[in-house]
Amino acid sequence: MARYIGSVCALCRREGEKLYLKGDRCMSPKCAFEKRSYPPGPHGQSGSFRRKVSDYGTQLREKQKARRIYGVLERQFRRYFQEATKSTGVTGATLLQYLETRLDNVVYRLGFAASRKQARQLVLHGHIRVNGKKSTVPSLLVKPGDSVTVLEASRTSPFFEGIAKELSHHTLPEWLTLDAANLSGSVVTLPTRQQIETPLKEQLIVEYYSR
Repeated sequence: MARYIGSVCALCRREGEKLYLKGDRCMSPKCAFEKRSYPPGPHGQSGSFRRKVSDYGTQLREKQKARRIYGVLERQFRRYFQEATKSTGVTGATLLQYLETRLDNVVYRLGFAASRKQARQLVLHGHIRVNGKKSTVPSLLVKPGDSVTVLEASRTSPFFEGIAKELSHHTLPEWLTLDAANLSGSVVTLPTRQQIETPLKEQLIVEYYSR
């Protein structure tokens, strides 16, 4: 299975903004972006790389930012876009809807993980059930009515005991419900664009693939 194994902090530096790929660490003084906000590479600090960005460059950077935030590789991201173009809704909003309803993102949104990368690991290691059945597929798209629960045998681990204590401070999206005591949640409805707080300009992504 292909995956990115490089420095995630370098991804934030390349996009010129925090993408919060490391969870709480990104909000602490230890965040690498706070110390080195310039792009990675030998010419990043000197500024010699800077030049006027074309419309294509702006669209590309927005697409790359979306991919990096959700941890999706290019082939799969393009497939989501193709599916979104076939829908009856607004293409950009539908694309974000697909990304938001991935199982790893839902686990992250429910507060069971500090980052999407960590949520992906939890799913891959078999700690998550969907509708009572163990799922090890991070890209699984959940639907309204689906339940997402931490495996009972996993709840007694120090990791999930710590997570349970923090859930009282967790901000839950409107399209999800949470039973913190049982480390369980469910999808009430598909998220609308207004309910997706990810800072993306999806129209630029649509323009990139439509050129």
